[in-house]
Amino acid sequence: MRNEIYLDNSATTPVAEEVVQAMEPYWTIQFGNPSSPHLRGVAAENTLNSSRKQLGNLLQVNPSNLYFTASGTEANNLALQGVANTPYFLRHPGHIITTPIEHPSVLRVVDHLSEIGWSVSYLDVDSFGQIDPQSLRTHLKPDTKIVSVMLVNNELGTIAPIRELGTIIEMENRERQHPIVFHVDCVQALGHLSFRIPELKAHLCSFSGHKVFGPKGIGLLWADRQAKLRPMMFGGDQEGGLRPGTENIPGIVGFTKAVQLVIDNLPSNLEKLTELRQALIDGIKTIPNARINSPAHGAPHLLNASFPGVRGEVLVHFLEQKRIFVAMGAACSSKKKGVSHVLEAIDLGQDEILSAIRFSLAPTITLDQIEYVVYSLKETVEEIRNIYI
Repeated sequence: MRNEIYLDNSATTPVAEEVVQAMEPYWTIQFGNPSSPHLRGVAAENTLNSSRKQLGNLLQVNPSNLYFTASGTEANNLALQGVANTPYFLRHPGHIITTPIEHPSVLRVVDHLSEIGWSVSYLDVDSFGQIDPQSLRTHLKPDTKIVSVMLVNNELGTIAPIRELGTIIEMENRERQHPIVFHVDCVQALGHLSFRIPELKAHLCSFSGHKVFGPKGIGLLWADRQAKLRPMMFGGDQEGGLRPGTENIPGIVGFTKAVQLVIDNLPSNLEKLTELRQALIDGIKTIPNARINSPAHGAPHLLNASFPGVRGEVLVHFLEQKRIFVAMGAACSSKKKGVSHVLEAIDLGQDEILSAIRFSLAPTITLDQIEYVVYSLKETVEEIRNIYI
């Protein structure tokens, strides 16, 4: 039987063997609570501090500004609600700018903020989800207090002009008594783009472990002191009092190892992913009436395409029978009724939205496997169209 071809790596990745090995001792042997005063607790605290320091070096930031969370979703929530919960903003809700193609863990926080008095503006996106950085200037208001834009879109792979946006905000803040806080969701960017946090000119950056061959249940937020975050939860003094609860030491160790691996291997991985993505694009273009929804120069691991006349969920399950695993969109919302808010925002037609699927690659995929995927995809699309015609 042919081995499975897993192309849903934007939903989650398998844990790398090196990560499993790094985590193993912290389940049974080095199991201490870092808040305990005895030797086992001190050993756990040393591991926690060492991991934070290593991540600081890898991401080129001050380790004391890194806060561990349980997920990228929590990191996004802590970033936005942590700013909105500061005493000044609680008294004076302001204006937030984002885009209509953000992850639900940002958009639903924005919806919540609008319910408690914040006003919201959405930057326009083109037919590939791209934004014009200069459009930010037209949306800025005297009471703009937060800007939140993801670096790599999780459905299209579109890369946002974060450095340009950060420069605009940096210049704007020189004239403001209350500076704008700039948040960047980096969950899909880590391991797939060459960047370091200082280059982004952001104040807050979110990350997730299970998108980079690390474990589930661990996320990370980098927060510049200028953001002046307040906690969302209460109960302990862990993570500088910003995120209470006993730290997930095995997860933190695994996440740290995973980040080290993806950064160390980034040049070769990017070369491989770019080659795989182009081969997939070339193959899809041979399928009649197929449409590539992702930009040509998007993130190298992501590709979204539509096959009008074929329902996306049907295509997903037909391919699954051939041991090819793809997705219809974001894993957090793809099982719910409705259509992708991302594909709606780029003005796709209803048939193109309902027939869209997302391929997300990994360096372990081979060109032979992509060739088989294209062959199976072409065969399956034709088969389904024949059934419903």
